[in-house]
Amino acid sequence: MRPFKFTNTKNSSAAINLLDRNPNASFLAGGTNLLDLMKEDVERPDELIDITRLDLTSISSITRGKNAGGVLIGGLGKNTNAANHQLIRKDFPLLTKAILAGASAQIRNMATNGGNLMQRTRCSYFYDTAMPCNKRSPGSGCSAMEGFNRMHAVFGWSNECVAVYPSDMAVALSAMNANINVMQKEGQIRSIAINDFHRLPGNHPEKDNTLNHGELITSIELPKNNFAAHSAYVKVRDRNSYAFALVSVATGLVLDGNKIVSAHIAMGGVAHKPWRASIAEALLRGKAATLANFRLAAEAEMSHAKPLFHNKFKVGLGANTITAALQLASKGTDAVA
Repeated sequence: MRPFKFTNTKNSSAAINLLDRNPNASFLAGGTNLLDLMKEDVERPDELIDITRLDLTSISSITRGKNAGGVLIGGLGKNTNAANHQLIRKDFPLLTKAILAGASAQIRNMATNGGNLMQRTRCSYFYDTAMPCNKRSPGSGCSAMEGFNRMHAVFGWSNECVAVYPSDMAVALSAMNANINVMQKEGQIRSIAINDFHRLPGNHPEKDNTLNHGELITSIELPKNNFAAHSAYVKVRDRNSYAFALVSVATGLVLDGNKIVSAHIAMGGVAHKPWRASIAEALLRGKAATLANFRLAAEAEMSHAKPLFHNKFKVGLGANTITAALQLASKGTDAVA
């Protein structure tokens, strides 16, 4: 690990100003991803700004305004606390299910909600500094394109990068149409829709998201929804713990009897960002909640996939996982077990 300066602060504005004046500085919260990247010499900040003392950990109901009935989650709250909070388990169990499917209990106890959104790809070529990687070193090439790409993208990739985004939590947030609130240098708050927060690689795969340097995630806003009792998170992985998704699906169904009023479906493990399955959602609207309709919608979504040499299996796996998640959601659940 390279030498760096460590700076403490207890004030959000001070933290933002410190980061803004140093283009090579990074915020340090839980550190569960950043420190690993520094040890591997992938990330090389020369200053870490400790934000763990900022008062951004609360979880509270939104009681006024257009988002009344929703919940505000502090950006520096721990993943474990968010997953197990009474408000989340009762009204937003999809988020609980997704968080508990991620990493391990030890990491969830350290990782923050905002940091979870900021985590970087686990592509092996990104971590191997001896190999070309446009995300790590723009212009050097993408080793995964012609290399071993079993874990990589089937949607939204470019010739510059085929890596996937690893978060489970963000997949659930995508299905729930969450908003990410960030504080800017001037103290103003900017709200970013979750589906606009992360980027597809395009010509700039080194840019994971739409944050500007010097902006701080203060909270995550969950709008009120009507599918708490009909939601599911299904994660398919190589082992049952401490593994990233080959394919994951977060879904919530708004039902009128057996008729689907609306379907909310997001996928993980298939793209550079949480992938909203808009084709499947549109096909299910107004249809009966049947296995046949779930299968047709899932296959229609995956028919637009563009698999690579080693990950063609993700097309069928994706269809099966969407179908399974929709089936579980349609059966209904009142709480998280």
